[in-house]
Amino acid sequence: LVGGATGVGKTTTLAALIDAINRRDAKHIVTIEDPIEYEHPHRTSVVEHVEVGIDAADFATALRAAVRQAPDVIVVGEMRDPDTMQIALAAAETGHVVFSSVHTTDAASTVGRIADSFPAERQPTVRQDLAMALAAIYTQILVPRIGGGLVPAGELLLMSHGARQHIRKNALQHLRQEITLTRRLGSFTLEDSLSRLVRGGQVERTEALARAVYPDEIV
Repeated sequence: LVGGATGVGKTTTLAALIDAINRRDAKHIVTIEDPIEYEHPHRTSVVEHVEVGIDAADFATALRAAVRQAPDVIVVGEMRDPDTMQIALAAAETGHVVFSSVHTTDAASTVGRIADSFPAERQPTVRQDLAMALAAIYTQILVPRIGGGLVPAGELLLMSHGARQHIRKNALQHLRQEITLTRRLGSFTLEDSLSRLVRGGQVERTEALARAVYPDEIV
């Protein structure tokens, strides 16, 4: 899942991930967008683009049809409703690699947003499904770059046993701790990302401090 506010480049990040798979692996990839923002030529993979409103009535309908094709990778441009979320979770549980974007700011709010989209009586089951299906949560912001333009800073949680347990128990406040515990796997906090940008001379320290949730962790 790729999270972030409107306009921070979630779609571009998803497109970059799909381009990497397309260049490296022989996969069948289905993208579902409204509208289609990036078109991927067939490289090593075969990429099929589905546009909501033209090729399908809505995301849920398009996703159901995509799953029946048994592709290797499915991209859901945005999960807007519980039906789409439920189908995406089911697809992930049955072995498809599913990418999607959510309007959230960190790992905890990403899990919370999805679970809270369902009636209260279904939320424990949804959290259980999320705990099983999630591979990673990446959230990003854009920061002014020294010399002009913008550069992304992000937070990545690669799922661990601990993170899955926290999601099952709805103890989402502990997910940030899991990021620090899984740094060796590749996870990193927003502050880690901002610090790298400062050390690399891409971002002013004052800009990093202004956007950090924990400014004292900017090094």
